[in-house]
Amino acid sequence: MTVWLVVSILALILSPLAWLRPSRKQSEQMSLRLEARRRGMVMQLAPQQWPHWMERDAPSPCPQYHRARRRGRQDQWCYWQVTPGTWLDRWREPCADPRVMEVLARLPESVYKIEADTRMIALCWSERGEESVLRDIAGALNTLA
Repeated sequence: MTVWLVVSILALILSPLAWLRPSRKQSEQMSLRLEARRRGMVMQLAPQQWPHWMERDAPSPCPQYHRARRRGRQDQWCYWQVTPGTWLDRWREPCADPRVMEVLARLPESVYKIEADTRMIALCWSERGEESVLRDIAGALNTLA
C-alpha cells in the first residue's frame, strides 16, 4: 500500500513535466526553422490580410520566410497561390513574367503567397512538408532575390 501511495505521489508531481515537452509537430517546425536559418532565411510569424477572393483558408498570423534581395533589384510584385500551380496578383491576373513563373511553378501547394519589394523577398508557407520542400523554397528565394 505504501509503495502505491509513493508511486502515485511521484506521478502527480512529475506529470506537469510532460506538458513542457514539445509535441511532434512543434519539434518538426523547430527543425525546419533551424534548417531555414542555416540556408540564409529568416522566419517570423507575420499577420496577414488575405484577399477576399482566396478560395482556401490561410492562417493569420502565418509563418513568413524571407531573405534580403540583391542590390539594384527594383521590381516589386506579390502573388497568391489560389489553387495548386495557379498564381494570381491582387487584380486576379496571372503572373506574366516567365522568369518568375518558372520559379513559382516549382513551389509546393502549401505556399500561400510570395512577395518581393526592393529590399527583401518573402514567402508565406504553412510549414508542411519535409526538408526537401524547404530546399525548394530556399532555392526559389535565392533565385528571385
